[in-house]
Amino acid sequence: MDSMREIRSRITSIQKTMKITNAMYLMASSRLKRARVRLQQTEPYFNKLQYVMIDILNHTDEGKQRYFATDREIPPDEVRNGYIIITSDKGLAGSYNLNVNRLAEEALKKTRHNRLFFIGYTGRKYFSKRPQLGEIDQEHCYSAADPEIWLARRIAEYVIGEYLSGNLDKVHIVYTRMINSLNSQAEIIQLLPLTQHMFPVTPADDLRGYSTEFAPSATAVLDKVAPNFVKGILYGAMVEAFAAEQNARMTAMQNATDNAEEIVRKLSLQYNRVRQAAITTELTEVVAGANAQE
Repeated sequence: MDSMREIRSRITSIQKTMKITNAMYLMASSRLKRARVRLQQTEPYFNKLQYVMIDILNHTDEGKQRYFATDREIPPDEVRNGYIIITSDKGLAGSYNLNVNRLAEEALKKTRHNRLFFIGYTGRKYFSKRPQLGEIDQEHCYSAADPEIWLARRIAEYVIGEYLSGNLDKVHIVYTRMINSLNSQAEIIQLLPLTQHMFPVTPADDLRGYSTEFAPSATAVLDKVAPNFVKGILYGAMVEAFAAEQNARMTAMQNATDNAEEIVRKLSLQYNRVRQAAITTELTEVVAGANAQE
């Protein structure tokens, strides 16, 4: 049985750990609130972009648009895929990183020609040990700190350029979608080429009662709007993944704190038993000594 000194030392150590996990919980909570506010602030702009895209598609032939490029006929084994994988920079977030990495790994095993772009060092470290799955673009690996629009713009402009030049046939985003405050799910969405299902037409769109004219042409306007729409999708994925990361870290730290409290409770009971046994032993020795003197 451990001595009282050893038990006290363990209790003190666990209590210090509890302070750290609780502080990390509070930090993740604060970052999660900021991420949600940022996502809400950007939604009106990107929703408007989506409505403009719907208008443009009603005035043009989707198959002739280079951002849609539905006429590309490439054998599945020859498709050059780009994957933007969004993870965190650090661990201590439960299964957040593991779910994203495994989902991306499953997708990469199905294709031959892959280029990998990373937001978050955890994903980069994971796939750097698996070079057979794809080539890592070393110049476009970024930290998963607070998501910024300039970073989404930089990555989007690069992959758009690679797509338009023919170096990439498809671009995907692997990230964690935050369903609600309790649930999140790793997902893969296609960033390029754009597809019609990204722009669903609602009954309200059909009943607006007015038509839109584009100058100099709908195609020219699309060339300006489509890149911003791609940036919006990427930025939204970055913010949502960041919020899911903080939510996962909050859950992990809360579980760690609860477990630490349970361990402290059990150690306190053990300490009291050892202390009581020591007191009983001392009393027995005192009584025995008194009886011996008599």
